[in-house]
Amino acid sequence: MTVATLLWAFALFQLKHYLADFHWQTAWMVSTKRIYGHPGGLAHAGLHGLLSLPVLFVTAPLMPALFALLILTEIAVHYHIDWIKAHYVVQRGIREDDPAFWRLLGLDQTAHHLTYIAILAALVKFGS
Repeated sequence: MTVATLLWAFALFQLKHYLADFHWQTAWMVSTKRIYGHPGGLAHAGLHGLLSLPVLFVTAPLMPALFALLILTEIAVHYHIDWIKAHYVVQRGIREDDPAFWRLLGLDQTAHHLTYIAILAALVKFGS
């Protein structure tokens, strides 16, 4: 995988993340992420996994077993990052006008973006 392909893939992951988190995430998904195992949070994480599939197909050689593993891992990691943040916010009574809310949102988003770096590292390590 070339550096150009890696950068292209990372850019596509950023775009898909933006769409899944800020355009296609429903109020039902947002309001239920704090409840462990709720279908709303699972649907949101599943949306992320589903949207990662075309990114993987256009930026890396066809590796179905690796793609499946990466997508399932992304879904699990994404779900738990969101649940931890949502649970913490509710347990502490943190509201959007609290600076702590925005620090947690930034930490949440950083964790998601680091997940994409890990996915790309796995593609480089195991995909060649």
